[in-house]
Amino acid sequence: MDALGINLTGLITQIVSFLILFLLLSKLLYKPIVGMLDQRAEKIRSSLESAEKATAEIARSEESIRDQLNEAKAQGQELVAQARETAEKFREEEMAKVRRELDEERLRASENIEREKIAAIEEVRSEFAGLAIVAAEKIVNESLDEDAHRRLIKEVLEQSTVGGN
Repeated sequence: MDALGINLTGLITQIVSFLILFLLLSKLLYKPIVGMLDQRAEKIRSSLESAEKATAEIARSEESIRDQLNEAKAQGQELVAQARETAEKFREEEMAKVRRELDEERLRASENIEREKIAAIEEVRSEFAGLAIVAAEKIVNESLDEDAHRRLIKEVLEQSTVGGN
């Protein structure tokens, strides 16, 4: 091997040195580096899984928010419909109340008119009775008993209203 330029003792020393270095590097450096790389790969994998879970959670949250918005919109529309219905019912109740009040006012007015009519008729009768007495006194030229005349005139008026009406 000397012809090739290879020294056997140097070669063995280099092989033994290489093996010792290889074993030392393998024990001290290779395993910790591989362990660190495995840990790093595991962290990346767990981070990716967490990101996927977060993305899925965000999608579920968005769907939940959409559902809540739709529900809130439906409730809002229902509240608006109820408010409209309540307003319409209130308007109808108020209209009915106003109609009742108007009817009551008309009834009171007609009762007042009827009372005033009766009072006017009674006044006309009493005035007529007074005029009749005055006329009778002038005709007879003597003063008659006023109570008897009133009774007589009242009877005549009652007969005329019964017969005339």
